[in-house]
Amino acid sequence: MASLREIKDRIGSVRSTLKITSAMKLVASAKLRKAQSAIETMYPYQRALSDILSRIPASALPQPKAPAPEPKEFGFEETVPPPPRVAVVAIASNTSLCGGFNATAVKAALTELGRYKDPAVFAVGRKMADKLRKSGYPSQGDYNHLSGSPTYDQAESFARDLIERYEAGEFDRIVLVYNHFVSTASQKVVVEEYLPGGIRQDEAGHDDCEYIFEPDVEEIVRTLLPQVLRLKIYTVLLDSSAAEFAARTVAMQTASDNADEILGELTLEYNKGRQQKITSEILDLLGGAQ
Repeated sequence: MASLREIKDRIGSVRSTLKITSAMKLVASAKLRKAQSAIETMYPYQRALSDILSRIPASALPQPKAPAPEPKEFGFEETVPPPPRVAVVAIASNTSLCGGFNATAVKAALTELGRYKDPAVFAVGRKMADKLRKSGYPSQGDYNHLSGSPTYDQAESFARDLIERYEAGEFDRIVLVYNHFVSTASQKVVVEEYLPGGIRQDEAGHDDCEYIFEPDVEEIVRTLLPQVLRLKIYTVLLDSSAAEFAARTVAMQTASDNADEILGELTLEYNKGRQQKITSEILDLLGGAQ
């Protein structure tokens, strides 16, 4: 049995940990409310723009430049199409202590990357970048600043780079992997196409109204498409941020509850030990008096 001194030291250690987890929970909760407000404000606008673009024929949307087919080893008259050039944007957190938030996103990213030959990786978040690099998928650059609390300017710059490289024919397809905020207690990993088909996904559901495009569809596409694509990246980053803070809030609440339970058990053990010690001392005094 541990001595009273050891139990008392453990009680002090658990109390210190409880103070830290409680403070981290409060901070995460405050950030969650801000992130949740931002994403809920952004969703209707982004969905409305996406709905407009979803009414435009696919033939009017820009396509990546197709590379020249590679000749076969035997016979130069027959050609075979090259494998698709895919870029994967995988988003996680810069820090830990957020439950399974990072682990689930990394697992989904590795599964998606394993489907392609020589994919390009854009890892957002230090935890994602480190795990993918160790697995043989180094990131195209340092995008850790986009994790946590991204600004629109940062997201727009990142989106512009992706779009330009897609239009230049560097990629045939761009895929997004991130945690979607469902509720404070629930986050879901999402794997979705960003380009070329992501803008045509029915995110909000069609209404019955008909759109009239003026001056013409081509002008609408040239004006609206870049805005929607940039806004999509910003929305995804905000979504992942809200999911991160939700996961951290739950993790710190669980840690605080566990600390409270351990503290109760240690306090009970300390009180029992102290009572036994006092009883023993009383018996020793009584025995000496006789």
